Amino acid sequence: MNFRYDVLVIGGGHAGCEAAVAAANMGAKTCLVTMDMNKIGQMSCNPAVGGIAKGQIVREIDALGGEMARVTDATAIQFRMLNRSKGPAVWSPRAQCDREKFIWQWRTVLDNTPNLDIWQDQANELIVENKTAAGVKTVWGVELRARCVVITAGTFLNGLMHIGRNKLPGGRIAEPAVTDFTESITQHGIKTARMKTGTPVRIDKRSVHFEDLEIQEGEADFHQFSFMGKHRVLKQLPCWTCYTNKNVHETLMKGLPDSPLYNGQIQSIGPRYCPSIETKLVTFPDKMQHPLFLEPEGETTNEMYLNGFSSSMPMDVQLEALRKIPALRDVKIYRPGYAIEYDFFDPTQLNHALESKLIDGLFFAGQVNGTTGYEEAGGQGTIAGINAALKCAGNDQFILHRDEAYIGVLIDDLVTKGVDEPYRMFTSRAEYRILLRQDDADTRLTEKAYNIGIAKRDRYEWWMEKKENIERIINFCNTKAVKPKEINGALESIGTTPLREGCKLSDLMARPQINFHNLSNIVPALKEALDSPQNRKEEIAEAAEIKMKYKGYIERERMVADKMHRLEDIKIKDRFNYSEMQQLSTEARQKLEKINPETLAQASRISGVSPSDINVMLVLLGR
Repeated sequence: MNFRYDVLVIGGGHAGCEAAVAAANMGAKTCLVTMDMNKIGQMSCNPAVGGIAKGQIVREIDALGGEMARVTDATAIQFRMLNRSKGPAVWSPRAQCDREKFIWQWRTVLDNTPNLDIWQDQANELIVENKTAAGVKTVWGVELRARCVVITAGTFLNGLMHIGRNKLPGGRIAEPAVTDFTESITQHGIKTARMKTGTPVRIDKRSVHFEDLEIQEGEADFHQFSFMGKHRVLKQLPCWTCYTNKNVHETLMKGLPDSPLYNGQIQSIGPRYCPSIETKLVTFPDKMQHPLFLEPEGETTNEMYLNGFSSSMPMDVQLEALRKIPALRDVKIYRPGYAIEYDFFDPTQLNHALESKLIDGLFFAGQVNGTTGYEEAGGQGTIAGINAALKCAGNDQFILHRDEAYIGVLIDDLVTKGVDEPYRMFTSRAEYRILLRQDDADTRLTEKAYNIGIAKRDRYEWWMEKKENIERIINFCNTKAVKPKEINGALESIGTTPLREGCKLSDLMARPQINFHNLSNIVPALKEALDSPQNRKEEIAEAAEIKMKYKGYIERERMVADKMHRLEDIKIKDRFNYSEMQQLSTEARQKLEKINPETLAQASRISGVSPSDINVMLVLLGR
């Protein structure tokens, strides 16, 4: 075998899989190095994809030509669209998946991707020559050479697992930690630190009293993740909900002295927005109950995931507390919850392509950048893989801006602000979320992806046909007029004001009581217009309806984003010696010197850099 490649991807998790597929699909000769080919795309925590803002990221990966959405649709056992009671800017898809089928679906994708090899081994040394990444050496003595290296090692770098006072090296339960690799990177000046995450107990379904739980069914409508692919392949299953109680809390509090989070055993910071059950009790001592969600791990397995009960408490404390919940009074578990500490690298050491500022050709993606979540990892992996392939071909970087994608918000936050806790995406982090809806990811990204070669012809043609159908529906509504006598009775029946004079259908669509469903029952011609010849006509109709209904908001936010682009166009990297700029505040000088932002807009987003500091730089630039 010839171990020489264009791109090496180290780690077969969600970031690694997307990075490898992206690089290979762009024509780069790629190798994915993973410790276990049977754990590729493993869902280390909940076997679920999506959620608030995370679902938008998965749709963006799909629009860019990535695979997470299609793998999810092929293995989903429950689908829900979250936040439907709110506006479409925050609608977020989520799916519960079959854990094992998810892994093998990813294997099928990777096995059938041209230009992609898989090598089962463990990298333990980064090869750097003349400040340029040149490959890796493995524990089995293999030397793999490449023009670019993408590190996507997840929680494996010097991973340390905790259950009570017991601790054991490992990157995941029953899987070894990776030693030495971090040190081979940091010797070149790259800074590292530690983070912590955790996962809940796994429960035997046969021991659960389901009569004491509240059922939570999935949705059976047209929604899914990928804009391409089959719909609801597997049997759909319910989830279940219940609550902790006073007895549960008392049991857990008694075990707190043995909790590694509170006895000093764990020093690193855990995720703020996915805390352990013991952290919830300490942080919210006045709360008498916390919600729990019992979710299936697969279509046929008895293993279930107890969402909301992440813990690193001693095993006997976890079990005793669980049995204080009525539905779990006779519970049997497969394994307890545990915490894990691991190395990550300060993401402010990266540029927006996720390439190191210190080592040329070295990219980082996923949890090694201080994030948490499969979706955040997959989005980073896609961008890192694309940019590694582009670098090998001598082409410009592919960068997504904050008004183009949640992935752009994610990466900009990481490289501009850094992290002091595991980063999780929320819709509130995006200032242009009306532009970044789950329904329009292909509108924003597919043509860009096609132009650089990552999205293939079939995806592009499907999008162009969908785009034409959306425009056809909008044009029909802009030109189709209705008269009061034809429609007033029906309008009053659905609780909206009758017309005084004729108007276009698009004017009616601005009313909150009106939607395509009830309007098409009133205007038969609209029903014909909505009957698209393309598959997924409901998805097309929804996209057209949102664009019409929220047109004013969308246009206003587009104007705000365009104004910010003026600052994005002002390049300032390496144009200032910040340490000598006494006109700036001390904090601004220190932060600007550390991050060395690419543009004035990026500088404006750095914590500690004030509007007056930006004005000073504008004056010095003569702008």
